[in-house]
Amino acid sequence: MKRSSGSAIRLDRLDLKILSALQTSGRISNLELAKKVGLSATPCTQRVKRMETAGYIRGYGAVLDIDRLCRNLVVFTEITLRNHRREDFLKFERGIQDIPQVLNCFLVTGGYDYLAQFIARDIHDYQTVVEGLLDRDLGVEKYFSYVTIKQVKRSTGYPLAALVAQPGA
Repeated sequence: MKRSSGSAIRLDRLDLKILSALQTSGRISNLELAKKVGLSATPCTQRVKRMETAGYIRGYGAVLDIDRLCRNLVVFTEITLRNHRREDFLKFERGIQDIPQVLNCFLVTGGYDYLAQFIARDIHDYQTVVEGLLDRDLGVEKYFSYVTIKQVKRSTGYPLAALVAQPGA
């Protein structure tokens, strides 16, 4: 596995247990974390610091309940670019970074180029955001919107045990 600066570190099963625990409970104390993964406090702290430095842990934050905070609308949008040169993709990808209502955006295969997840106050706010996106001339040829009705599953983290090859497996 590679670190963001280019040097590699090897993660073992204890590192993966630490990462799994932290992604579901970022405020867990080091003592509780160490107990949970079967380490003493000092080696646990050292492992966490090593993984932070290596870029495996990008940060810590609170998971907000946006529905309790405000009314909102989540929209998934298929976006197709007019042209398909490398610079067209780069221009779009740079421009989309500046739109705070875009929660996630993925380059995809298939019948369109990007799948973006927007959040807005309501449908009118979403349309204003999209019109602003089009006004920025990022090369969008067409878009199709899918308004969500309700979220039926919310992730609390990545299923590391299913995704990462276990050492010795």
